[in-house]
Amino acid sequence: MWSSRERTLLVTARMIPQLVRHPVWRVGGPRDGAGQGVLLVPGFGFGDWSLLPLRSWLAVRGYRPLGTRTGLNLGCTTTLVERIERRLEYLARLTGRRVIVVGQSRGGWLARIAAVRRPDLVRGLVMLASPVLDPLGAHASGVEFARVLARASARGVPGLLDADCLDGDCYRTNRALLRAPLPRPVAAVSVFSRHDTVVPWPLCQDPCADCVEVASSHTGMGLDPEVYALLAERLARWSADPRPTPFSVR
Repeated sequence: MWSSRERTLLVTARMIPQLVRHPVWRVGGPRDGAGQGVLLVPGFGFGDWSLLPLRSWLAVRGYRPLGTRTGLNLGCTTTLVERIERRLEYLARLTGRRVIVVGQSRGGWLARIAAVRRPDLVRGLVMLASPVLDPLGAHASGVEFARVLARASARGVPGLLDADCLDGDCYRTNRALLRAPLPRPVAAVSVFSRHDTVVPWPLCQDPCADCVEVASSHTGMGLDPEVYALLAERLARWSADPRPTPFSVR
């Protein structure tokens, strides 16, 4: 029997050749991004490696993509958001402009919280299959895994989310930030799929974002040509408005 991670890796291996054969992989050039910074936030249980195809595609088109260096995104919500904010600050200083953030699944709603907390650093936000309306409303197996991590954290295993992230002050604080309107300077799009078997698609209907439907699976969004075509248009539009960050680049 294949494990869920092995099935995900198998699907990924099949999708990459389809993506690189698609016209969207070849269209565009180094002037598209004009040096615009893009921070890529992976999903729950996945590292920066899971978004490497997207990172490569963006780099060829003149963007400055970076990963979050948040490991497998299994840690405390508040801690991860703070680390994302530090990466946003670094990338904003590096490029001299506000950053576009692309987050997948948990990465999308972590990015949204960071955007609410630091709108001075964020130009645009893309959420791929992100249950922003209720992070605990995902498939029962995913929620149970989160509770397993919390129990392991209670036994002293470091670097994991804990009970406070699921029903304590950490949860309540970040749930309120998720419900808060996105500040006016931040443009946003939420991408969802009715074929998603991990996150119920209604949970991705962020009232502050343009909600766009695709035919992808949950984990396949990072390799879906339809998603790349959407990103090509939105990121180019947002990059054409390089509003400066509120600090000087050193």
